[in-house]
Amino acid sequence: MPNLFNKLFGGKEESPQSAAATSEQASRPKPIHISDAEFDEMVMSADKLAIVDLWAEWCNPCHLIAPIIEDLAVEYDGRVVVTKLDVDHNPNTPARFGIMGIPTVLFIKNGREVDRIVGAQSYVAFANKVEKWLDA
Repeated sequence: MPNLFNKLFGGKEESPQSAAATSEQASRPKPIHISDAEFDEMVMSADKLAIVDLWAEWCNPCHLIAPIIEDLAVEYDGRVVVTKLDVDHNPNTPARFGIMGIPTVLFIKNGREVDRIVGAQSYVAFANKVEKWLDA
């Protein structure tokens, strides 16, 4: 099923699992799970583009884009701060940004929101937003 999702939505192809691949996955960069209390320090004060995936455990579309967010963390490691914020446990940040539905992914640069994606979209859609704001 993950390969079908990737083919349909433009994610990266997965290779067959091996012991080396499993070890490599464990050391892959991952999105940073943050809270309302950490938001300003991790995102608003970041010296580079920050991505914030606003999600909840019960949200199926949130789970659909989770592999895409993980791929972005790998692809843009060191150039972009990739974070996830659980809206059920952290209601202040979604209220602060007027979030009306999830998944919503915010793109924040120099302490201000520059873009957002609402809903499940392809890897390409997310990567295009990152590329747009990376050096802007």
